[in-house]
Amino acid sequence: MLIGSVGSVGMWSVVVALPAVQSEFGASRGGASLAFTLTMAGFGIGGVAAGRLTDRVGIVATVALAAFLMGLGYLAASQSMALWQFNLICIAMGAGSSATFGPLMAEASHWFERRRGIAVSIAATGSYIGGAFWPPLVNWGIQTHGWRFTHAAIGLVSCALMLVLLIVLRMQMGAGSRRSHVNALPPRIDLQLGSNALTTLLFVAGVACCVAMAMPQVHIVAYCGDLGYGAARGSEMLSLMLACGIISRVGSGFLADRIGGIRTLLLGSVMQGIALLFYLFFDSMASLYAISAMFGLFQGGIVPGYAIIIREAMPASEAATRVGIVILGTVVGMALGGWISGLIFDATGSYAAAFMNGLGWNALNVVIMVSLLWRARQRLALAA
Repeated sequence: MLIGSVGSVGMWSVVVALPAVQSEFGASRGGASLAFTLTMAGFGIGGVAAGRLTDRVGIVATVALAAFLMGLGYLAASQSMALWQFNLICIAMGAGSSATFGPLMAEASHWFERRRGIAVSIAATGSYIGGAFWPPLVNWGIQTHGWRFTHAAIGLVSCALMLVLLIVLRMQMGAGSRRSHVNALPPRIDLQLGSNALTTLLFVAGVACCVAMAMPQVHIVAYCGDLGYGAARGSEMLSLMLACGIISRVGSGFLADRIGGIRTLLLGSVMQGIALLFYLFFDSMASLYAISAMFGLFQGGIVPGYAIIIREAMPASEAATRVGIVILGTVVGMALGGWISGLIFDATGSYAAAFMNGLGWNALNVVIMVSLLWRARQRLALAA
């Protein structure tokens, strides 16, 4: 969880830096939003590679490599002289951050059986803990020292902290027996779908839920700036959103241990849609704080739900790779959602249509989860 908290800066710093980078390079909102798109592209593709590497050589070596990559990425970003350079370097920053999310969830799933849901959720909570403290810290750094100095500092500090935490992790893993994929228990549920077919469905579901999720998370800082509340208020709302997501993420783990991953993810998706709907009707500062908290409480458990479903329905030997592929889908959704929302804003001059676009994608996720739940019930009835 601590490693994920530090490594998650690769996902959130670009969101806070968006207005400053846009201003310095004289870019449009859509052009500046491309930095987040490429960050998430690096995060997604890197997650698949990191998952494959974790299944082969283990989590410690994988995260160590990622820490160096992310550190170098931030140092290079601080020296970029054009927007296209900054955008391309964001790929490395995202790729380095990827190993601290999906692979860590898959690793946690191998060490727990009866309480696997809460274990995976706690491991995944690192990204939201980081999301709670990184945005205000990065915003303070940008306002005080500029975005270039802040990026260089992030690179050095995050790399050093992750390496120290990895040493501690390696010591703890050496204290117990190493988990073997060969001796792992078989999947708990049988959806009568091949691993590739189920992975494809979860990939599409991940794209859909995260296009919807990206609208508030990526653009809340810029949205508050447009409304006249300032980037600092937007950073506070993002921090509040992700802090509440911690509660949701841990709570969803307890829930998944009782009702299963599919039902838990479906519930989170429905509630996320409700929160998005509120953004369409309220835009005062007080209401945006309240809705941001609500959004975090509703959607925090969605992404870990995919890892839980994979471990419930697929072989353990493929866990990190399959989780990486599905996380890639969520990243594609975040990247696509962040970019499309910027384009919609440029075309319409407001974010109303962007919120409606998110609601449509969220509905697709609900449909897929309902179909998987129906299939699971049908298989249960046939077995009975």
